[in-house]
Amino acid sequence: MVEPVNSSFGKMLLEEVSPVVMVLCTPLVEETFLKNGLSFVETLKPFCNFRNIDVPVRTSSDQLYRLKKFTLRLFYASDIKQPNVEVAKQRLEHVITQAGEKDFQDMKSDPPQISDILSNPESEIAPSWFQYYNKELIRTLSFSDHEAFDHPVACLLVVSSKDEEPIKKFVDLFNSNRLPTDGTMDPNILKHYLLVHDNQDATTERTSKVLSEMRSQFGNNECNLLCTNSSKEGNVEHQANPWASFKSSVSADKLGCALTGDDIVEIKDLMQEFASRHIIPYMEQKVRELNQQISATRKGLRNQFKSFFRKGKVDGPDATKGSMYTYSSTESQIRILGDYAFMLHDYELALSSYQLISTDYNLDKAWKHYAGVQEMMGLATFISDQSKKESEYYMEKAFSTYIKLGKSGFQNATRCGLWWAEMLKARDQHKEAASVYFRICGEEPLHAAVMLEQASYCFVLTKPAMLHKYGFHLVLSGEHYKNCDQVNHAIRTYKSAISVYKSTTWSHIKDHVYFHIGQWYAIVGMHDVAVRNMLKVLDCGYQSKATQEIFLRDFFDIVKKTGMKHEVVGLQLPVINMLSLQVIYEDHRTYASQASALVEESIWQSLEDDIIPSLNSGKSNWLELQSKLLPKKYKESNVCVAGESVKVDLEFKNPLLISTSITSVSLICELTANSDDLKLDNEPSSSSLGPEISTEHNQVTTSGFSSFTLSEVEFTLGGGEKKLVRLTVTPSEEGILKIVGVRWELSGSIVGVHYFQSVPVKAKTARGRRKNKLTPTDALKFLVIKSLPRLEGSIDHLPEKLYAGDLRYLVLELRNKSESPIKNLKMKISHPRFVSPGNHEEELATEFPDCLKKGDEQNIVQHETNRTSSVFAFPKDVSLQGERSLRWPLWLRAAIPGTISLYFTIYYEMENVSSIMKYRTLRMHYNLQVLPSLQTSFEITPSPSRLQEFLVRMDIVNRANSGCFQIHQLSTVGSRWGISLLQPVDTILPSKSLLAGQALSCFFMIKDCRKSGTEDEETMTLPPSQTDVKLFTQDDDEKLFDIVSSPLASFHDSERSCQGPSVQVGPNTVDFILISRLAKSSSPSAVPDLPKILTHHSCHNSIRSSSPLSWSLDGPQTIHHDFLTSLCEIKLKMVIRNTSDGFSSVTINTNDCLPDAAAPTSSSGNQSGWRYVPTVTEEMKLTSDVMGSRLGKPPSSMESSPPFIWSGLSSTKVQIQPLSTTEIPLQISVFSPGIYDLSSYKLNWELSEHKSATSSGTCQGYPYYLTVLQSE
Repeated sequence: MVEPVNSSFGKMLLEEVSPVVMVLCTPLVEETFLKNGLSFVETLKPFCNFRNIDVPVRTSSDQLYRLKKFTLRLFYASDIKQPNVEVAKQRLEHVITQAGEKDFQDMKSDPPQISDILSNPESEIAPSWFQYYNKELIRTLSFSDHEAFDHPVACLLVVSSKDEEPIKKFVDLFNSNRLPTDGTMDPNILKHYLLVHDNQDATTERTSKVLSEMRSQFGNNECNLLCTNSSKEGNVEHQANPWASFKSSVSADKLGCALTGDDIVEIKDLMQEFASRHIIPYMEQKVRELNQQISATRKGLRNQFKSFFRKGKVDGPDATKGSMYTYSSTESQIRILGDYAFMLHDYELALSSYQLISTDYNLDKAWKHYAGVQEMMGLATFISDQSKKESEYYMEKAFSTYIKLGKSGFQNATRCGLWWAEMLKARDQHKEAASVYFRICGEEPLHAAVMLEQASYCFVLTKPAMLHKYGFHLVLSGEHYKNCDQVNHAIRTYKSAISVYKSTTWSHIKDHVYFHIGQWYAIVGMHDVAVRNMLKVLDCGYQSKATQEIFLRDFFDIVKKTGMKHEVVGLQLPVINMLSLQVIYEDHRTYASQASALVEESIWQSLEDDIIPSLNSGKSNWLELQSKLLPKKYKESNVCVAGESVKVDLEFKNPLLISTSITSVSLICELTANSDDLKLDNEPSSSSLGPEISTEHNQVTTSGFSSFTLSEVEFTLGGGEKKLVRLTVTPSEEGILKIVGVRWELSGSIVGVHYFQSVPVKAKTARGRRKNKLTPTDALKFLVIKSLPRLEGSIDHLPEKLYAGDLRYLVLELRNKSESPIKNLKMKISHPRFVSPGNHEEELATEFPDCLKKGDEQNIVQHETNRTSSVFAFPKDVSLQGERSLRWPLWLRAAIPGTISLYFTIYYEMENVSSIMKYRTLRMHYNLQVLPSLQTSFEITPSPSRLQEFLVRMDIVNRANSGCFQIHQLSTVGSRWGISLLQPVDTILPSKSLLAGQALSCFFMIKDCRKSGTEDEETMTLPPSQTDVKLFTQDDDEKLFDIVSSPLASFHDSERSCQGPSVQVGPNTVDFILISRLAKSSSPSAVPDLPKILTHHSCHNSIRSSSPLSWSLDGPQTIHHDFLTSLCEIKLKMVIRNTSDGFSSVTINTNDCLPDAAAPTSSSGNQSGWRYVPTVTEEMKLTSDVMGSRLGKPPSSMESSPPFIWSGLSSTKVQIQPLSTTEIPLQISVFSPGIYDLSSYKLNWELSEHKSATSSGTCQGYPYYLTVLQSE
């Protein structure tokens, strides 16, 4: 830390607390020096500050010390008085205004960076005029009656050699009493006489004579001669003009123009001699005399004891108009001693004198005098580098005492505060200094503004810097400046505050600063800078609606005052979301709709892998093809076609709560000719503000018409609203197209510009191998090639919402408006389960769905051949050009419920159009919402009485929320299975329709129509008409739907591949198709476009059985035999089928005795051997576990029949191939008439190569009743 005496405050004290010399001079003296543009005092002032005077001094002690630095203050006698308050106030205001005018030229500069502020030295942080202002503020308290350092020490009397009777002039000046008459200043001061000789118009002889008379009259040592104006022409220019810093109102070239270098040296020597030989010795002598006098009266133990019992004066001087302490009073003498000692740098003597008089002032309640002494004690303690606490204590005591005096003491408190703050700053106590500045702000706003600004600079000088307090006090200061019409200073402080708040999240104070500084720039006429600052507050969505309206209103008012359009780069109204930037363009890939363009590229690529041909050199994608065909210079560019739009989607957001109208929104583009000297890397400037419209964008060709067309959009954004806007540019010529940015207008006077630079861009046609981050060079630059044919496509009557199973007839319409033909059309569909193309171009002759019924087969292809490829190729002769369109039928079936995305890719080729592009693709995308409808399930079990017949249980549940459905038809697929009803149609669904949430179960009988013992499909002899069952009663003449023909057959093939396993399924499965309709009474709200037919496909339904065998016992039912002649032998046949996938070994074991058979009864009038015979029908309803079950016993009242025997082999074993049938002959012998149950046998089976856990089992014989009667 610097020594206090060498600090800036120490130097200030040396200048401000220094001896005062009163100057008395004649008018001719002033006239002489005014030739130099200076008064007499102004001429001498630069030479009154002595840095190396080196004068020995001895004050109270016998030890000498040397003065190295000394300063004199020169005042005219007329100025030695207390300044008028109003005049002093105007003077200070003039200082501030003048400083603001000097800073006006720097107001257009950008705000300083906070890093630059922190790196500056301390002397350069605060404005330089603060020091001058503080001195002027201190000088407003000059010549106060309660302190002596402003009292004149000497009087300099000056007379010109041109004056008449110069000696008389000296006497007259001497006799005039120019000091204040209040008695506080000592009139007996040192007098020195100076004769001024003007070398331009005075004679040397007269001057010498006058000087001799002066010395004889006033003494040789007290008189001096000063020769001046040695330059006859008066045009001397001084390189380092000593008066420039003292008088800035006059040009520095005119100051001292008649003074030569010798004249300046003479003046300097005169003042140094006056100080060292007259002023300092006089003050030294005065101090010794006063010290001796005071030592005799006030110092020593006795005098101190007397002072202890001293009573205070009755009337305090602070309460009267005049001062009760005259210059001759003891208190005044002690104060003069202290001030003289202080000015002679004997701070120990000064401090002891101040301490001595402090008690008297306290007893007398002379509070201003007491505060002044405390103030000087603090300064003496500081400059002598004593205790910091003591100096701060004295300054605090002085300040608080001045404040207690009220309004009369505030100016003194201000000066005390300034010195106190400077003292703290010299000791690097900047935070404490800031609090002192804040305490002396007062009520006067301009004074408060200066103090607050000085406090702010203290906060930035603390370690670490308190930036927020720095910015906050600057804002407070700026507000006070503005209230006092000091707009320039208000702008300067707010500019400095911007450096603090622009990088913070304190949005409200940041908006306050930018908004007001914009207003103030407009007041001073700098409208362009005002607009630039007001732009910073437009993104203020966090402000209240009223505040936003004020911001916007003042902003547009300022813009209108400029009378021109302003182009603003980076305008924040509206805010552009660069992450939403999406470029959509078409090269070889074209899109039928906006929805198609938004689909991920990987989805399209997976569809197009099989449809796009490869190069002759091997498998290549389109990117590799393009890289081989494009020039090397443009391989990184995207490709677009002349006449086709490049679309840019961009989100605009209104950050405000009020509606904003945005007009003339368009892209900024460049289209240059495809020449060798084309510069592709030229990028626009990233920041600019001005009314000029850029001429390097949106260029016009030399032929006079624009080389591209831009779309313009207008829209209104509500408060906080976001809107995705699509902008387009359509190039009309070949070349290189660059999308540079976007522009828009606000209120017709502000043109907003936003450049797309170094922003990740989502290009919908970006290749899979692109870099993750795309630069504008990648995604916003296009190689424009000549116009090509473009295929347009749409699907007529495609519903957005439909029920599961809904079957629709659609038409695909393709158009090519170009005169160049396209050929080799191919199409691939993402969901062949949902969409199946027709086989011919003509439309149906019969209305849908009647065209699908039996008897209308001429309208459709009867049996569509299975396509081996997933790509559908249009006929070779199909070619489109001009206005001709192609209408191709499509079949749509909603296979499963949910949200389904359908993707269509249509490939086509062009001839002799472009060397870069040989083919193009049309991409189409549609979303379908499929609602639940009917859910079906089937359960198939074998019939116990018929080998080839099976019982089918169909369960239907209506899963729709509101729709009601009617079931129309149930069909089995293929010629193997015939189907028939087990109950009347009316009893299946009496209500005619299935309500929402309702379930239904019904039963059918199906029959395997293959010939027994064969597996060949060609042996099926069932007519196709027996594969369908009609499930409705109304409209008996209505035809059934033909499930064999397209599209039902093709959709069923798709369902089989989707529902079935990937491996080959077994042949013992049944496929069903249920056809239903929406009931007429159903509410149409769920699906606007009502379906006409719904098909429900159930595939791979297997037959449920607990045994791998099925068999039947065939033979007669009734036999007449004459038992009187012989026993009855009956031949039977057992047919066994192996229904498993493995080899089956079957053993048939017969039992001659029934366990529950009774002995034959005696004749009782009834024919012998009869038993109870239950009713057996051919269509017997059985449960799933019917095999192995037995009918109930006959009633006990019936007589048992006599036993019979199996006359064939008692045990037979056969091997049956998988899924094969075998026949085994059997025979029984009956001995008497009766009804016999032939179920007394068992089948034991074993499976080999079977994956099931069960490998063996036993099956009990089915009941088989044989009636044997006695023949007549």
